[in-house]
Amino acid sequence: MTSPHPGPSLDSSRDPSSFPQDPEKAAFHEAMRTSAPAMPGIFAWGVVAGMAMMQSGLTLWQALGMTLVVFAGSAQLAALPLMAANAPAMVVFLTGLVVNLRFVIFAASMGPHFAHLPWHRRLWYGYLNNDIMMGFFPQRFPGHTLGHTSGKAGYFAGICYMNWLAWQGGSVLGILVASQVPAAWGVGFAGTLALLAVMIPLVANAAALVAVAVAGAVAVAAYSLPYKLGLLLALLAGMAAATLVDLFKARTRTQPGAGEGA
Repeated sequence: MTSPHPGPSLDSSRDPSSFPQDPEKAAFHEAMRTSAPAMPGIFAWGVVAGMAMMQSGLTLWQALGMTLVVFAGSAQLAALPLMAANAPAMVVFLTGLVVNLRFVIFAASMGPHFAHLPWHRRLWYGYLNNDIMMGFFPQRFPGHTLGHTSGKAGYFAGICYMNWLAWQGGSVLGILVASQVPAAWGVGFAGTLALLAVMIPLVANAAALVAVAVAGAVAVAAYSLPYKLGLLLALLAGMAAATLVDLFKARTRTQPGAGEGA
């Protein structure tokens, strides 16, 4: 006969500590902790972008709509002078597209990690994708983890939601206080400092350092190119330089044992 009283195994299963931890929730909290130091810089950069939109002549609702829909600081700042100068809409669109082409590269790099998700969720992740994600995600999930799915969605969401909230909070604040801050204060320089505060913690190895140095040099040299093409060129050059450094390091590691076992 079956005992009417639950055995020890059932009693122990009611202890919350005995349940296995959800890997997605654990990864989400890990991502929040990892990206938290970068959030003040994202917030400050959002404030600068919000102020720039209002100082370019946009109305309150136009600025709010732009920060929610476009959600790309560099593209917004590239498009605003063109909009203020009444440039053709196609020119504004193409400028924003060129400046944001780096996100196509980012998405192509991370897309295979999320191939198991439904298309509508991947589309949502495309909207949330951001620069700091490319700093943190490849370190946490290198290329050899492509066959594993556990924790990736949670980690991506943890960073992206933190970034979205910091950016939108800063941008809305900048929109609301723009009329109270004189243009002579040079808030654009504060935005540059904010970006540096975000970038420096991500320079975690030699490849990243070389990528930053090369991309910075190319961006300065190609500054005069039309439609901000210098930014795209700098991005490609930085990625190529980092790849070469990684290939050189991998070849150096394999050379000492290359003749073993022959």
